[in-house]
Amino acid sequence: MSSISSHDATPYLPADPAARADLDALRRASAGCRGCPLYENATQTVFGAGAPHARAVLVGEQPGDQEDRRGEPFVGPAGRVLDQALEEAGIERADVYVTNAVKHFKFKRFQGGKRRIHETPNGREMRACRPWLLAELRTLEPDVVVALGATAGKALLGSSFRVTRQRGELLPLPDLDLIGTPAAAKAVAEAGTEASGGAGGAAAGDGAAAVRLVATIHPSAVLRADDREGMYAGLVDDLRVAAAALG
Repeated sequence: MSSISSHDATPYLPADPAARADLDALRRASAGCRGCPLYENATQTVFGAGAPHARAVLVGEQPGDQEDRRGEPFVGPAGRVLDQALEEAGIERADVYVTNAVKHFKFKRFQGGKRRIHETPNGREMRACRPWLLAELRTLEPDVVVALGATAGKALLGSSFRVTRQRGELLPLPDLDLIGTPAAAKAVAEAGTEASGGAGGAAAGDGAAAVRLVATIHPSAVLRADDREGMYAGLVDDLRVAAAALG
């Protein structure tokens, strides 16, 4: 397929509906994604990985340097922090599926050298990669989705989302058709308003009737924090909310 200038991964998803509901087929198709310019400098697509019947899906921002080289999500320093936090929260890493809102590594070269410095994906890049995330969520049908960091939160609930305001809360996941749009945050707010005394609030959409969303910091924030112990404790506390929702 020839390169396209628009930011949209949709043309690179499998044409066969059955393949769009198969994680292996999606992963193979994603390897050829040219839906935004990020593929040009990245080593490879880093698709999600984990249990095919996972009840929990953890969504991060984008692959880091080591993930880009190895082709797997959360295998670098932040991944090790996440592994430990999941264990302390009572969630088995082997029982979850981990992915990113953006599937290619965005970076800049430090002073023109070999060192690659992470850059935050912009809105167009997140929207371009949205079809892959939607396909993963539709295929997995998880009970709980965890947004790791601000970018993941915006990819799920739109640009108005602020992890500092809503972290650690058990929220309804909007209908998947609304994911990443301004309507997603509105649906969550309306569901919270309509809920009266029910644990975790009401569902925000028919397509996600039993699905809950928990937002927390990205594990890389722990590595950057002055108070690593306190930041890490907050991450574990938020993950415990997700663990309780899983039952």
